[in-house]
Amino acid sequence: MLTAACKFRNKSGLASTTRVMPFFLSTSATVTPLCPPPSPYPSPHFRLPYLPRRGLAFLAAAASPRTLPPTPRQAMASLATSTAAAAAAEVTHLSQRDAADIDEQLMGPLGFSVDQLMELAGLSVATAVAEVYKLSEHTRVLIICGPGNNGGDGLVAARHLYHFGYKPFVCYPKRTAKPLYSGLVTQLESLAIPFVPVEDLPQDLSGQYDIVIDAMFGFSFHGAPRPPFDDLIQMLVSLSVIGDSAKRPPIVSVDIPSGWHVEEGDVSGGGIKPDMLVSLTAPKLCAKKFTGPHHFLGGRFVPPPISSKYGLELPPYPGTSMCVRIGKVPSVDISSLRENYISPELLETQVMPNPFDQFRTWFDEAVTAGLREPNAMALTTVNKAGKPSSRMVLLKGVDKQGFVWYTNYGSQKAHDLSENSNAALLFYWNEMNRQVRVEGSVQKVSEEESEKYFHSRPRGSQLGAIVSKQSTVISGREVLQQAYKELEQKYSDGSFIPKPDYWGGYRLTPNLFEFWQGQQSRLHDRYVLYICHLIINFDFVKNPCLNICEHVNVVLNTILFYINRLQYSQRELGGSTEWHIQRLSP
Repeated sequence: MLTAACKFRNKSGLASTTRVMPFFLSTSATVTPLCPPPSPYPSPHFRLPYLPRRGLAFLAAAASPRTLPPTPRQAMASLATSTAAAAAAEVTHLSQRDAADIDEQLMGPLGFSVDQLMELAGLSVATAVAEVYKLSEHTRVLIICGPGNNGGDGLVAARHLYHFGYKPFVCYPKRTAKPLYSGLVTQLESLAIPFVPVEDLPQDLSGQYDIVIDAMFGFSFHGAPRPPFDDLIQMLVSLSVIGDSAKRPPIVSVDIPSGWHVEEGDVSGGGIKPDMLVSLTAPKLCAKKFTGPHHFLGGRFVPPPISSKYGLELPPYPGTSMCVRIGKVPSVDISSLRENYISPELLETQVMPNPFDQFRTWFDEAVTAGLREPNAMALTTVNKAGKPSSRMVLLKGVDKQGFVWYTNYGSQKAHDLSENSNAALLFYWNEMNRQVRVEGSVQKVSEEESEKYFHSRPRGSQLGAIVSKQSTVISGREVLQQAYKELEQKYSDGSFIPKPDYWGGYRLTPNLFEFWQGQQSRLHDRYVLYICHLIINFDFVKNPCLNICEHVNVVLNTILFYINRLQYSQRELGGSTEWHIQRLSP
């Protein structure tokens, strides 16, 4: 995960890091979760075990390795960052005859059953929908299913969308009596997914549904649609002619836009204009006429014999995803990107008395949730000229004295810290709608502590620390590779590798904590803890104004903020020091 952070320097020279925006790179990794020690601390100090830089998630000292599947959100992020080469590559388009032959091969000598292919196809459709249309903005999904395999794909997609958190509604006017289809209906009924009769559908679907999935007819269909599908197609045609896409639900067609010619496309020009097309196995020839913004390929089941026999050129699927974007990636209006966060409310009564304990609680929850590199943090430093700079580093230890990381003492961040010891850290856990901001002063850790950590790292990482002179200009990567190779040869006998003097750790001692949790309509929970001597001021900032701009087009020129302030102070009680909380006037 790469994270961009906004930063600034205030008048006192303190570095401050604010909101972050994550960008994920598609990757495949074996993840071993850390079994979090009992909170708040198993011992006076908690040091994170070694993690390869930008590598795997936590390794517990006593945990046995196992593979942890990516979270749904990570899978979505992997889809979103499919390479441009995959999106722009020339993809094979199938004729109707070849598509039918491939199905026969799959369900014949290659051993697939129709229900297996239908399951994979429906999952692909649901995954593509979830990739583009956020649950927070497109909850209600109408799936219109035909009597054949395409309709079966729609029924399967409805089940998966339900488990993804959407609210599917199914219109299935001509039910197929075969056990496969009746079983799919039973599955949906067991989930209390409503089946909507055609006569109960409103003429204008935009008022009741956020997405409409067209799963009526596939590539084997020919001729003119018969009732009631002719009227259903016209209903979608009417929907697609609404110019402003923001005022109507997007149309998602499964494999073929219903009513299109499989090879020639929308011959009359008066057919459905879907916003998304999810081609299955391989795109059909009509997909060349598709002009919508989102074209995905799904059905990750094509074996090499099929690809070879039919000369299929298909893009690679990213990570563990069931679909991949093909065609031109649509341009994005950056100003329209927004997330309506859905999180449990963070109440004052739920916050732990000590900010270090609160951090460990959130950190342990991030680890338990399987987040990739939950110890990644943005470090912002400021040089003597007041110029800030940020970069991602990895937390390697935290105790009640501060946050520890390791680096080259000749790097830019080290130079900044030698001129200005004030710095800021920012942890951003996107999947949990949380971030923690920490400000404080930085000092080097002891040489003994740096030595201990250095020799806990794999030998390859020790050699890498010696070779890499961070922030220095080199003539090319081959210089590093050659130096590494020479060191590798020098210590090939397993002898002791000395830590270089220019490498070691830093510890940030906090004087401010801020815990942020996203909430709906930008009404975020925000707790700020200022540590000064033995007093902590705790500010809870909440916007009491509902963000109604999007709903009634009202422009709010002034936003009011009420501040509830809590003071945290240490008191001597019975010979021990405890945190005392009292409310202050805003």
